[in-house]
Amino acid sequence: MRKAAKNPKARMPIGWCEWAGFPDFGDFRIKGKIDTGAKTSALHAFRIREIVEDGEKFVTFFLHPEQRRKRPEIACKAKLIAMRDVKSSNGQVERRYVIRTRLQLGSLCRKVDVTLTNRDEMGFRLLVGRSSLKARFAVYPDQPFLLGGRLET
Repeated sequence: MRKAAKNPKARMPIGWCEWAGFPDFGDFRIKGKIDTGAKTSALHAFRIREIVEDGEKFVTFFLHPEQRRKRPEIACKAKLIAMRDVKSSNGQVERRYVIRTRLQLGSLCRKVDVTLTNRDEMGFRLLVGRSSLKARFAVYPDQPFLLGGRLET
């Protein structure tokens, strides 16, 4: 017998783009593109700095949650999980910091791995990869914002 999470009818419908939250970094919303072709999620970040506290590695960084805007700037800090080589859609390989943080999509909030990269030139400041979706969502590529407006809090 199949588990309910594997049953597409038990999955939460999600559009090709959705409002997302990162509660570990504050009470803001960021528009994210749902990309099942990408394994790991990618978050726009700049002024990324690696630091060591009590023998553990962390990264500090800033992000712009709103597309095509330089304000507000949100200061963030997260434990460094790994460094990973990521191949972009244009075939270029970039070495990125990987953090683990809570991602909120609709009413669901769970810890996910996220790479940090400058997405200023991209259409979306957040790319939500398939590992962040984990059989909990059914993606509808022809519809945006199925989880609602700027996110439930």
